[in-house]
Amino acid sequence: MERNSNASNQIEIERCKFVVVFIWFDDFGDGIACRFGRTGLYRTLMFSSPTILAVTPEACKQVLMDDEGFVTGWPKATVTLIGPKSFVSMPYDDHRRLRKLTAAPINGFDALTTYLGFIDHTVVASLRRWSEPGAGEVEFLTELRRMTFKIIVQIFMSGADDRTMEALERSYTDLNYGMRAMAINLPGFAYHRALRARRRLVSVLQGVLDSRRAATTKGFTRSSAMDMMDRLIEAEDDRGRRLADDEIIDVLIMYLNAGHESSGHITMWATVFLQENPDIFARAKAEQEEIMRSIPPTQKGLNLRDFKKMQFLSQVIDETLRCVNISFVSFRRATRDVYVNGYLIPKGWKVQLWYRSVHMDDQVYPDPKVFNPSRWEGPPPRAGTFLPFGLGARLCPGNDLAKLEISVFLHHFLLGYKLTRTNPKCRVRYLPHPRPVDNCLARITRVSDEY
Repeated sequence: MERNSNASNQIEIERCKFVVVFIWFDDFGDGIACRFGRTGLYRTLMFSSPTILAVTPEACKQVLMDDEGFVTGWPKATVTLIGPKSFVSMPYDDHRRLRKLTAAPINGFDALTTYLGFIDHTVVASLRRWSEPGAGEVEFLTELRRMTFKIIVQIFMSGADDRTMEALERSYTDLNYGMRAMAINLPGFAYHRALRARRRLVSVLQGVLDSRRAATTKGFTRSSAMDMMDRLIEAEDDRGRRLADDEIIDVLIMYLNAGHESSGHITMWATVFLQENPDIFARAKAEQEEIMRSIPPTQKGLNLRDFKKMQFLSQVIDETLRCVNISFVSFRRATRDVYVNGYLIPKGWKVQLWYRSVHMDDQVYPDPKVFNPSRWEGPPPRAGTFLPFGLGARLCPGNDLAKLEISVFLHHFLLGYKLTRTNPKCRVRYLPHPRPVDNCLARITRVSDEY
């Protein structure tokens, strides 16, 4: 990588040829900046490819917004497991087409209104079950993942029977652990287990697809509203083209994985942070109590107007997303020689965008390791400084649905429940997502029956 001006202060890491970076997540950004200077771009070797690490808002923003200069460059394991016809690997034009076809069923107003009732009912039932007398300790993260998986399957494949649900759930854990592993297809390795899990998932989803298509051919009508699978089957672009089965399956695998993994983990961390910060908990609870007082007696459950009123709770969720960084890195590949921040990224080189380094940068966020939702008051953050869902044309298409799920859970938790962790100082494992090694073993206690 060369500086355009050939200045004498060329990136110091160039002296090293290549470095293999073993990253301790919380100290990575500070450590690399102190050692090599705050250039924002560093050269290394990752996943057997020459790679540029982008760790500042300016560098990440330029790469993410340049759809011609950079295409997706995810590792082989991720592309194979999520699928070649999913968003993680498809060209920009295909991505735009598929995003347009799936946007309304995921984040549209009508879709979110339809999903909200089921989300609300499932959250209430889950919290009551976990807090029943005699329920004892539960793995809070495990239960949240099961709950969010139930929600996302209902949204995408309503009416799935228990056998289908169990078959899907068993496979997703193995799939998720393999996505950021080295692509070593040998028994005992995470990637090998994940490949088998993907084959099981494809088999189950293909079976459901075949049933839906057969029912349509025979003229059967659905007894419930259309779900995401139905919409994907019937979707047509402006040229009249429909999605093939392998395209539908890859999209579903991608959405089902992201829809329950990310939501489950962020919900757990937001709950933990609230419980550990009584002042923040009290303010968030007061907001939810005010919302409840404004709901007319004739209204059953929450609606989207109530969701829009959860302004401080939205700040809590954003601060959790910043601190935890479920998607701590993403991958691009240069399609041509590109200059970023004055430095040349050669054609074909990979670029890793380190979102966590951006979110923990003390020049962007004062006291970045302090959980402080109030930092989100005022104008929105400038582009490139807050990247939990990415940026630009490849922004995560399910972001509104994810925030709705998390908000509904926290709403009910704040109004009537308490979390008591068994091991509050439990160490954290960072791959594939940050989580306590005991999956947040805890007791859920119901403290109020008022709401």
